[in-house]
Amino acid sequence: MGASNQSTVTEFIIAGFPGIEDIRPILFMLLLLTYLLIITGNIIIFTAIWIQPRLHAPMYIFIAVLSFLELWYTAVTIPKMLYNLLDATRLISFRGCFLQTYFFHALGITEILLLTSMAYDRYLAICNPLHYPTLMTSKFGLKLASSCWLCGFLYPLPEIILISRLPFCGPNVIDHIFCDLPPLLSLACTDTSLSVLVDFMFNAFILLGPCLLILLSYIMIIQTVLRIRSSEGRKKAFSTCGSHLIVVTMFFGTTSFMYVRLTKTYSLTYDRLFSVVYSVLTPLMNPVIYSLRNKEIRDAIWKMMTGGQLSFF
Repeated sequence: MGASNQSTVTEFIIAGFPGIEDIRPILFMLLLLTYLLIITGNIIIFTAIWIQPRLHAPMYIFIAVLSFLELWYTAVTIPKMLYNLLDATRLISFRGCFLQTYFFHALGITEILLLTSMAYDRYLAICNPLHYPTLMTSKFGLKLASSCWLCGFLYPLPEIILISRLPFCGPNVIDHIFCDLPPLLSLACTDTSLSVLVDFMFNAFILLGPCLLILLSYIMIIQTVLRIRSSEGRKKAFSTCGSHLIVVTMFFGTTSFMYVRLTKTYSLTYDRLFSVVYSVLTPLMNPVIYSLRNKEIRDAIWKMMTGGQLSFF
């Protein structure tokens, strides 16, 4: 994949968290437990929505797709992180590193677009309730979710190809917990000013654009809710948005800090900590947030666990 004779690096070493040799077994068990909880929680949410016909509305379809997405999003990084906690070499091939980077960004961008679509769904439901059933049908919701996946997997391709063609001639230690573009750029043995600028523009557009759309959606939602006379009506309207707003804040806050910056030098400690938040903790919290704050999902999970009578699609 290298483009010049200098591209002699054939594998990278993922530094992970340095200086933790004594507690690696403990961290391995904690991360393994977290990963199992992520898998279990998201499968429960997805299955509960899938088998409950009354939850086949656009809002719940988006939540089910988000849970399905989190299973793959975490599968890109956490298994390798677990392996690296047991393997002293912590090696990853050149091709494997860029494949991990591509799928991590593709699935991350898909999540960004999906969260934006969920904000649009809530905007239509609250600000245009009379037209909502005709504008946001289940069929349209599935098409919108499919478009998020398609755009998510296409968007990072040019940037990944551009950076993979840079010369990497050593050192080959990635100062991060998994392969990612910022630490890879710092290892290229050439002037990466153009690549850093391209990376900034790509990230700024895909992060700040949707973030602005979500912000505008919630401004209009808040204005509409405040005009509702009954306190019960306002509470119900806000409750449908609260879970989504918590997830958006967690995900966009940490990813914006990581990826929207015009430099290839950065605080390694902060980057590792923020990476844990959006790659591990956010997927872990999503099922908890949506199940605890949504009565319909709680009821569906309870019926599923207790053998309630449900029917499939």
